[in-house]
Amino acid sequence: MYAILDIETTGGKYNEEGITEIAIYKYDGHQIVDQFISLVNPEKEIQEFVVKLTGINNKMLRNAPKFYEIAKRIVEITQDCFIVAHNANFDYRILRTEFDRLGYAYKRNTLCTVSLSKKLIPESPSHSLGKLCKFLGIPMSDRHRATGDALATIQLFKLLIDKDVEKKIIQQSIKYFDNRHEKFRFQRILDSLPEKEGIFYVHNNEGTIIFIGRGKNVKQETNKLFLKETRKALKVIKRVTKVSYEETGNMLFTRLKYHLELEKLRPKYNIIRKRKITDKNFNHDDMLIIDKGRTPEEHAVILIEKNEVVGYTYTNLAFQENQIPILKSMLTPIENKELAKTIIKNYLLKNKVSKIVRLQVENNL
Repeated sequence: MYAILDIETTGGKYNEEGITEIAIYKYDGHQIVDQFISLVNPEKEIQEFVVKLTGINNKMLRNAPKFYEIAKRIVEITQDCFIVAHNANFDYRILRTEFDRLGYAYKRNTLCTVSLSKKLIPESPSHSLGKLCKFLGIPMSDRHRATGDALATIQLFKLLIDKDVEKKIIQQSIKYFDNRHEKFRFQRILDSLPEKEGIFYVHNNEGTIIFIGRGKNVKQETNKLFLKETRKALKVIKRVTKVSYEETGNMLFTRLKYHLELEKLRPKYNIIRKRKITDKNFNHDDMLIIDKGRTPEEHAVILIEKNEVVGYTYTNLAFQENQIPILKSMLTPIENKELAKTIIKNYLLKNKVSKIVRLQVENNL
């Protein structure tokens, strides 16, 4: 579970700043499940340059709650969560400073989207939130306000999770927050899973992925695994602590991500068979394969360039598909291009997708 947040402050000397606005969105890796947004009376003057930057002035905060009045809600909404923020060291330091003033030891693990984006999107010319979102085609509103910046950080974090093909983010978070209750372990796991198409990942108590499964109904497929009595299945069942999942939205993305991740992660209890690689080309050298996404307004997109699979992503705005440079910045790149081509080609021989868009060579592909 993640608490994705943004904080605006008064500015001023180090560790003497006060919070003027806070927005926290509790995110389960798939959707927002809770939120808390509030202006805050810092009980001190706001620096003039901060007023110009955020538009927040002391007059606006005169009747806002003071930090001690919202402290309990912040503790509750971030309980058992990773704090996620763009430059998390700053936001976490500000929160801890405020709690220190109340005599409360506030401790949470953190994930920084600046650090993650530098690792997963190194090609971006800048990793500031505004410029990074522009590079990725993520729309922003209310820049330098807590709500606008936090919502943009959610969209960025979603993309970073998609690009994290080694699953380091989710494995790290499960390692730190393993809330086991043996008696209700399997029911608790099943209750956390959706009845939707996707891929599921079985983790041990270190957070390591030990098995990957897939299906049209993630909950049903996981339950089938728990009911198996084969030697390997029993080993998985004995070691399972948590099952995470990714909705894929369609069968093509399920097959593609499943086989690519088996090759990449090579979980201990999966049987990985060598596939026969196709020697046939696509009908078009340069094209977009577009299918339904995880939500009604979303598309799942694969970019084919010079008859090779470049990568895949999800889009929810038409200009992200029409502007190829923006689309490329959003892609999760594919290393095993021959395997990806084989999976996609075999799928298209027997199945339909929403549409295929031919791309012209003059698009600088």
